[in-house]
Amino acid sequence: MVKSGEVAKNGYKCLRYPFTKISMFIGEYNHNLDDKGRLAIPAKFRLELKKGAVVTRGLDNCLFLYTKQEWEKLAVKLASLPISQSNSRAFARLMLAGAMDVESDKQGRVILPEYLRKFAGLKKSVVVAGLYSRLEIWDEEKWSIYKQQTESESGTIAERMGELGV
Repeated sequence: MVKSGEVAKNGYKCLRYPFTKISMFIGEYNHNLDDKGRLAIPAKFRLELKKGAVVTRGLDNCLFLYTKQEWEKLAVKLASLPISQSNSRAFARLMLAGAMDVESDKQGRVILPEYLRKFAGLKKSVVVAGLYSRLEIWDEEKWSIYKQQTESESGTIAERMGELGV
């Protein structure tokens, strides 16, 4: 058996990290909100969110859902923004003042507060989109419109990302 860091017979270096768990949120999932504002988190993400999560206002009229660990990293950055700049204050207020701790129940559901559901215009059908370190929660109709627009502009977006080295 090839150990981490050793080169295998095929010439490839083994990059296994047995004591490191690298997790990320990816994918697109359709779910329904119930009458109480509960949302079933996709099963593959439930374990990661079991330790607690934070939901807040996102950008583009969606909600952002972070693990506690990721939220703490972001909150520290937001708190360190210069309060003398109005854009910094506005962004920190958007994210921090709108945030709410959420816990999942036995069925893997979280309750989305009414003020956040209203902010994002969430109706019954929603989309949960995984974006590496966060989940985004969208009204299904708004997501469809956003996705169509973004897909039609993918060439231009790719060129801009190339300028950033992506």
